[in-house]
Amino acid sequence: MAVNKLSRKNAMKELFEWFQYPPVTGKSSIIIIRLMAGTVFFFEGILKFVYTNQGVGRFTKLGFPYPEATAHIVATGEIIGGLLLLFGLFTRYVSFYFIIQMIVAVLSTKITLYLGTSPLPMPAVAPKIGFWAVEHESRSDFAQIMACLFLLIEGAGRLSLDFIISTSKKVYSFKEAQA
Repeated sequence: MAVNKLSRKNAMKELFEWFQYPPVTGKSSIIIIRLMAGTVFFFEGILKFVYTNQGVGRFTKLGFPYPEATAHIVATGEIIGGLLLLFGLFTRYVSFYFIIQMIVAVLSTKITLYLGTSPLPMPAVAPKIGFWAVEHESRSDFAQIMACLFLLIEGAGRLSLDFIISTSKKVYSFKEAQA
């Protein structure tokens, strides 16, 4: 039993370190993925505050508990998380958060679209229900999930605050070691 607890504790420590110390030596071009994902989340967060049908109204129709608070929390998370992705700070944590958020969004909107029971407006053109409607309507969700999955695995790249922080610690540690 003690070995199992120790093993679990080590696994949790390794997982935390994996998130805490992402690779930062990836190509500088990773910034393109960060700019795409971060900008989309940032503006989607703002839209949830500006347009009721994108924020509180949407969460109310979908049956979320406390739709006003939920919409504002999600919108704030998208704005802050979008900015963090743009700057490349805490990239793995933010990417993981956005992957979970997007999975919840897909599950809460696309199942009812598939079944034809969605409380949200149906797509403007055919297909309006079923597999092809879901496939068409979830294309941007899929793109955001894949972009965040890429950032979760690869980290923020060299043109990021994660890189600056990581390398400044190594330079500092190197100077300490020489002293």
